[in-house]
Amino acid sequence: MKGLLIDVTKCIGCNACREACRETNGLPDVAGDTLQAGVYTVVQQKAEQNVRRVCMHCLDPTCVSVCPVGAFQKNAFGGITYEESRCIGCRYCMLACPFSTPTYEWSSLWPKVSKCNFCPSRLSEGKPTACAEACPTGATLFGERDELIAEAQKRLAENPGTYVNHVYGLTEVGGTSVLYLSPVAFDKIGLRTDLPQGPLPILTFQVLSKIPQAVGLGMTLLGGIWWITNRRDEVAAAEGKEPGTRNAERAKKEKQS
Repeated sequence: MKGLLIDVTKCIGCNACREACRETNGLPDVAGDTLQAGVYTVVQQKAEQNVRRVCMHCLDPTCVSVCPVGAFQKNAFGGITYEESRCIGCRYCMLACPFSTPTYEWSSLWPKVSKCNFCPSRLSEGKPTACAEACPTGATLFGERDELIAEAQKRLAENPGTYVNHVYGLTEVGGTSVLYLSPVAFDKIGLRTDLPQGPLPILTFQVLSKIPQAVGLGMTLLGGIWWITNRRDEVAAAEGKEPGTRNAERAKKEKQS
């Protein structure tokens, strides 16, 4: 499985990764430093650091687990791809993503979700992702995830005073294909530190598994109400009365008594 190692200490904020991504994917030239429609990666200024943000490509992704039409798929390289033709615009992926990565084309007449696709065409040709190839300082490394983890741990061991002693993405939400090394606390560079260490789709399954039961119970109750109402009208019709008149007559008798 492939991955990316982003070393915050090596990023100079040149945005070569963003430009390479834009050219490779035919994206518009959009200003700003936030992930948005047509912007798959950005470099932000956080705690005096240049911090690249991109889809984390979780090992067990919630966006895939909640998509009802299979528009999101995890491929053999470890990346999560998005198939526009399947998307129905429910935006469950946006709600489910713990890293708030997917964005939406709110202003488009035919909107779609926007996120990094991990350059599947390049990877199938044996090439690295466009962003990693374009990085001039090695701040973004591409390779096998296991090898990147080993490299990250080596840097931690050799430079104990340079980095926070943790490889972000190693265990968060069950692990991600994008890993980070940082000289400051991860929450200071915009990465969540309140995430569980296990895969989130387990929680998704626990919730979704209850939905059929709840829906079934609700349908049974609604069906019962419909049957009672319909049966009442049938009885009234058989007696030659308009539906709903029986209650009115009963109320009239009670008032007279």
